[in-house]
Amino acid sequence: MGKAAALCGSGTRGLVSLLSAVPCLARRDLPAMSAEPGGRGGGTAAGGGPPAAPGSDTYKGWLFKWTNYLKGYQRRWFVLSNGLLSYYRTQAEMAHTCRGTINLSTAHIDTEDSCNIVLSNGGRTYHLKANSEVERQRWVTALELAKAKAIRMRNNQSDDSGDEEPASQSDKSELHGTLKTLSSKLEDLSTCNDLIAKHGAALQRSLSELENLKLPAESGEKIKAVNERATLFRITSNAMINACRDFLDLAETHSRKWQRALQYEREQRIRLEETIEQLAKQHNSLERACRGAPGLSSSTTGITSTTKGSVQSAKGEASDEDEETEYFDAMEDAPAFITVTADPKHHRRSGSNLSGASEGHPEDWTLEDSVFESSNQSSYNESTCKDLLPKKRRRSRIPDKPNYSLNLWSIMKNCIGKELSKIPMPVNFNEPLSMLQRLTEDLEYHELLDKAAKCESSTEQMCFVAAFSVSSYSTTVHRTAKPFNPLLGETYELDRLEELGFRSLCEQVSHHPPAAAHHVFSTRGWTLWQEITIASKFRGKYLSIMPLGAIHLEFHSSGNHYVWRKVTSTVHNIIVGKLWIDQSGEIEIVNHKSKDKCQLKFTPYSYFSRDVPRKVTGVVSDADGKAHYVMSGTWDEKMECSKIVQSSHGSTSMEGKQKTVYQTLSPKVLWKKYPLPENAENMYFFSDLALTLNEPEERVAPTDSRLRPDQRLMESGRWDEANVEKQRLEEKQRAVRRRREAEAVEALEEGKDYEGYIPLWFERKVDAVTGELICVYKGGYWEAKDKQDWSTCPDIF
Repeated sequence: MGKAAALCGSGTRGLVSLLSAVPCLARRDLPAMSAEPGGRGGGTAAGGGPPAAPGSDTYKGWLFKWTNYLKGYQRRWFVLSNGLLSYYRTQAEMAHTCRGTINLSTAHIDTEDSCNIVLSNGGRTYHLKANSEVERQRWVTALELAKAKAIRMRNNQSDDSGDEEPASQSDKSELHGTLKTLSSKLEDLSTCNDLIAKHGAALQRSLSELENLKLPAESGEKIKAVNERATLFRITSNAMINACRDFLDLAETHSRKWQRALQYEREQRIRLEETIEQLAKQHNSLERACRGAPGLSSSTTGITSTTKGSVQSAKGEASDEDEETEYFDAMEDAPAFITVTADPKHHRRSGSNLSGASEGHPEDWTLEDSVFESSNQSSYNESTCKDLLPKKRRRSRIPDKPNYSLNLWSIMKNCIGKELSKIPMPVNFNEPLSMLQRLTEDLEYHELLDKAAKCESSTEQMCFVAAFSVSSYSTTVHRTAKPFNPLLGETYELDRLEELGFRSLCEQVSHHPPAAAHHVFSTRGWTLWQEITIASKFRGKYLSIMPLGAIHLEFHSSGNHYVWRKVTSTVHNIIVGKLWIDQSGEIEIVNHKSKDKCQLKFTPYSYFSRDVPRKVTGVVSDADGKAHYVMSGTWDEKMECSKIVQSSHGSTSMEGKQKTVYQTLSPKVLWKKYPLPENAENMYFFSDLALTLNEPEERVAPTDSRLRPDQRLMESGRWDEANVEKQRLEEKQRAVRRRREAEAVEALEEGKDYEGYIPLWFERKVDAVTGELICVYKGGYWEAKDKQDWSTCPDIF
């Protein structure tokens, strides 16, 4: 009887194990049909009742969030759930509009003082303030618990966060494969049941024959007991196999339901794709029709706008709230101005008419007394190019781009709404440069900063800094290809110390979100550093690229410290038509020493506008808000500067805004784009500098982008081999990330601190000017290059 019970128990455990496989299968392969509302105790705080106790599923409450220097801290409703901290303007907005979300699994939690909390995740930073120290501590406890839980959940899930890891096909086949295995195992059980029944019947016949033999009474009793046990074993086996058969029928029924649901979703997706493609074609036809229609009449000409300030928080992140709400509010409130060229002779005779905003006298606006260059200097390009001729001969061409037929829609249609870094893109849509090299390409017009370093006037210096900030976009007008996503730990150096007086170093310091740190030192009097995170979304017909993070520039002699941020880049006609790029938004450049400001506006392109395409306008003002210079031009060609001699209030526009009239002297060209090299259209529209960025160079670090094999193969025109190599590098990077995450879980279980990935040449610090947590250069790279000691570099290629 004991043996039969043991066998029965073993079968029961196997059945339970078998039954437990199906709920797991459903959780892994099917989308959730419903979600539990709210959590266990999501109360309110600061006027709305106490928040939920730390440790509950959801934690809610009011906190004050830093928005920008104009509005300061604003009261926002925060919700902590499933490892995500989201915020809203009001509780009512929870039903429809989330203003921003930060993932705690990769976030850093810091406390500034008794009531402040700082959350940073790559280029995104939240500066929060609680009403009291007790409330701050409750939030910090809840955030730490949620972060630990989010890390555990992330590591328990499958590794689907790779930047270009296709998983849709495996997800589709996994369900069918699991059900097929399950059915096979049950068939094996059925075969075993038949064998048990057959051998059980034979055993009972043998026992019956033993009972009929003339044996002592004691032996007959034992045979009878064995016979009863055999019968019990046979009954238990039959019960188990019947339960398995019922389970198989149930699994097959649900399998058919799942297959029907999957087929329905596939058909819906196909119909949606066809609808989107049809809408895109209709949109394209309407645009062509609009181009042929007469332009809309404009009541005023020569009117440009500037904004009262950058709506992107200099202390915070570009959240959905800033992007979709405050951005357009600021555009609507922007004061309009008219620029009128004044007569220099009139102002020489009447110096008392000069506005207090002007700096000095109009007759000072000469080449002898200023480093500005005249707009009628025809040899501007030639003279500048001669100064930039390098001592070392560098390459002036690369292999022509192969003529491959590309279908971007076939790849992008399955990626609407996803991050650009998570779209599986072959090298066919890349250019043979990494994002680190594209970041370094911003230094193409570094001579503007060399001239700015010679300026004695801070407002005059601001004009050159503003022209430099615009010049970085000139290389993007024809560059619609995607740069390579750098691997974690990848670096790029540009050592032009002997030729041009500067050294540049970039390092990929984070992978999710992707972030690159950059440091440039010039012997001609300036240092530039930045940490840029690229946030991007595919919207169906266009792709938005939002660089997050501040750019810092400091001049050695004066100590002037300038800070600004990049605008949004948009790639249009993703589905139908020729790709083209536009830049739109606002840049506020602030000199944190003198408090001078420059407010630049990048006007988005419109078919119905009479303005010149790609227009940029702005005003340079001092700490008192008095305007000194007007900036004007285009981001793809040139920028001019006009000195203001008088300002007055003009008429009121149709929108009810009062325009300011600036009387200026003749404009002077600060920056003009270099012409592209010959045959540029077959070389990815690279500039002269871009052609040299990926040129092989000795003595660089083993992590340098020049040594990246897939990028090198692509530049040589061997795209098929480059795609294979690209997949190998990305899988190698994912394996390292999985190992690092496993180490983090192990450290968490043991109660130890785990620092995670630490950049090699940069370190994370709080910037004294902006209060942001950014990666700054800690030194050691150029010393390691001199010694050729790269022992600390990781093996990433």
